[in-house]
Amino acid sequence: MAVVGVAMSKTNPTSDEYEEYAVHRLTQYLKSDVCKKTSKLIESLLNSSCDKLVDSTNPQMRELLAKTTERQDFFLFSVYRTDLTLGVWLPGYKFETVGAFHNFYTYSAEEQ
Repeated sequence: MAVVGVAMSKTNPTSDEYEEYAVHRLTQYLKSDVCKKTSKLIESLLNSSCDKLVDSTNPQMRELLAKTTERQDFFLFSVYRTDLTLGVWLPGYKFETVGAFHNFYTYSAEEQ
């Protein structure tokens, strides 16, 4: 039992690892859901494809996620709560994720 506890404490993911995970998941969501709903007219007005636009904003997404995420460190694992609000005209989202053994599992994702 002690060996498992030591292994869990040593593999409890950091906030930086969570941010990397969250940016990856958010990028996937934006590309697969939001970009697919974007009209060609909007893309031509922006003079860029939606996928390229999403990729170019990764540093800003990481910063926004860092500012809107609270980490509870339980030594053996961590719980991350992200309250992502992008503005009054766009929906907000709440995510709850547990991190353990260098992995993450988002167990709650809801639109506000």
